Amino acid sequence: MLSVAFRPGSGASGTWSPLGENYARQVSEGHVSDRILTVPNLISFIRLAAIPVFWWLLLGADDITAGTVLFAAIATTDWVDGFLARRLDQESKLGRSLDPVADRLMIASAVIVGLITGIVPAIIGITLMARELYMAVIVIALVAKGRGPLEVSRLGKWATFIVYSSIGWFYMAAIPFLQPLTGPLAWISGVIGLVLYWITATHYTADARRALVAANEAR
Repeated sequence: MLSVAFRPGSGASGTWSPLGENYARQVSEGHVSDRILTVPNLISFIRLAAIPVFWWLLLGADDITAGTVLFAAIATTDWVDGFLARRLDQESKLGRSLDPVADRLMIASAVIVGLITGIVPAIIGITLMARELYMAVIVIALVAKGRGPLEVSRLGKWATFIVYSSIGWFYMAAIPFLQPLTGPLAWISGVIGLVLYWITATHYTADARRALVAANEAR
């Protein structure tokens, strides 16, 4: 199941998980080092290096099965670097940046390549990207006013979990013998996830509006 890594609030880095949301990490800054050469960072680098291979498998070699397997491997190892960082006491500032970058690039790649190849239906992929772009504009507006990121709601975490899990199901559905089972799951989770995703966007919009009004009144 490709959705193993898409757990609400799992975030291996603590700053962002494959759910696409910004989660607070409950780790003391005193335990975060400036080290670069650590086991968790090596894993994150490997995950980053695998992303171009994913693109080549789908667009160059036209090997959907291999691409899906690689996507599953990258996705399901999301928790490994964070787990090892804590277990080996190797949490680093670089790691806290690398892991969410790897997550975002993998998810963005899965959606974009999925749209190009037809694996991810346009109605799902474009609607998802439109919501991400919409939220990016809101975040930029908040940053411009000196405001921090919005607090992620529980519904927001579950919405992201469901909608991004559907991307994994769509990839599995592209493999013929898995389609009868994973195809319906992909559509059901995709539609439900997107509806919840946009509902939470309206909630975040209201939160952002209040934050911006407060910023203007503070001047």
